[in-house]
Amino acid sequence: MSQNKKLIAVIFALLAAIFYAINTPVSKVLLDNVGPTYMAAFLYLGAGIGVGIMYMFRFRNDSNEERLGIKDLPYTLGMIVLDVAAPIFLMLGIKNGSASNASLLGNFEIVATTLIALLIFGEKITAKLWCGISFIFASSIFLSLEGAESFQFSLGSVFVFLATCCWGLENNCTRKISDKSTHEIVLLKGIFSGCGALIVAMIVGEKMPEIRFIIFAMLLGFIAYGLSIFLYIKAQRELGAVKTSAYYAIAPFIGAFIAFAVNGEKPEPIYFVGLALMIVGTIFVVYDTLTKQHTHEHRHVIVHSHNGVSHLHVIEHSHEHSHFVLEEKHKHYHEDYVNDEEHMLEHRGRV
Repeated sequence: MSQNKKLIAVIFALLAAIFYAINTPVSKVLLDNVGPTYMAAFLYLGAGIGVGIMYMFRFRNDSNEERLGIKDLPYTLGMIVLDVAAPIFLMLGIKNGSASNASLLGNFEIVATTLIALLIFGEKITAKLWCGISFIFASSIFLSLEGAESFQFSLGSVFVFLATCCWGLENNCTRKISDKSTHEIVLLKGIFSGCGALIVAMIVGEKMPEIRFIIFAMLLGFIAYGLSIFLYIKAQRELGAVKTSAYYAIAPFIGAFIAFAVNGEKPEPIYFVGLALMIVGTIFVVYDTLTKQHTHEHRHVIVHSHNGVSHLHVIEHSHEHSHFVLEEKHKHYHEDYVNDEEHMLEHRGRV
C-alpha cells in the first residue's frame, strides 16, 4: 500500500467518524421543529436516497453473489425493523436529555452488540473486551444520572439505552449479510426503515414539519448515516476492518464536544467522571480490536546417542498468544533442532 493511499484511507476513516458525530448535536437543534419520529424517518430516507443515487453508478458492477437473496431475508427484515425503532428511541433520548450525554451513551452500543453476540450468536469475548465493557457500562450509569446529587435515571438516557440495544441487535443481523453489496444494504436500510418510521409518525399523529426542515433532516441523514458508512467502507478497503474500527471509535467523543459548541451545554461534574470511564473503556475496546490471537506451531527435533546408537525424537506443539498488529497478515513458524551431544541449538523464525 502506498503512503498516499494509506493517508487518504485514514482521512476517510476520520471523516466517517466526524460525519456520524454531527448527528446528535445537529439533531438536537432540528428537534425544536421536527418531531422525533419524523426526524428518524427523514434521517434514514436521506441516507437511503443519497446512497441510492450513488448506487445507480455502481449497480451494473455488482455480481449476483453480492446482491441480497431469499436466504438473507430474515436478517434483512430484522435489520429494517430494528432500524425503524432505534433512531426513534435515539431522537426521543436527545429531545428529553442532553446531546453530549447522548453522544457518549452511544458507545453503549459496543456493550449491547457484544453481549448479544455472546448470548445469542455464541461468539467469544476476550478478557480485554470484558474490561472495556465494564468501564463503558460504569460510564453509562454515571452519564444516565439526572445530576450530581441524583440517583434517578433520566428519561432521555433510558431512550438512548433502548436505541443502542436495538442497534446492537441490528449490528448482529447486519453482520450475517455483511458479505453482500454494502450499497444495497444501506439503500434498503434507508428507504424501508425511513418509510417504516414515516408510517409510525403518521399513526401517532406527529405534526408534519415544514419542507425546509425536512430537507435539512434528509441532508443530515445522508451525511451522518449514508456518507459516513460509505467513507467507512472506502477506508476499510485500504486499512482493513481492524484499524478502521479503531479510528471510528472517536465518533462519540467528537459528538460530545460538538454538543458543547452547537447546543451551548454546560456539563456537570459527574459528566467528566463518565467521560474518563468511557475513554478508558474505549481504549480497552480499541486495543482488543488491534490485537489478534495467533497460534504458533513449534517442532522440536531432538537427536541423542545411547550406547552408540542414534535416536531421533520429533516433538510438535502449538500455543496461542496475542500480538499488537497493524496489518491483517501475521504468521509465525518455529523449528528447533537439538543435538544433545554437541549441545547446539538452531532456531529459525519467520514473522
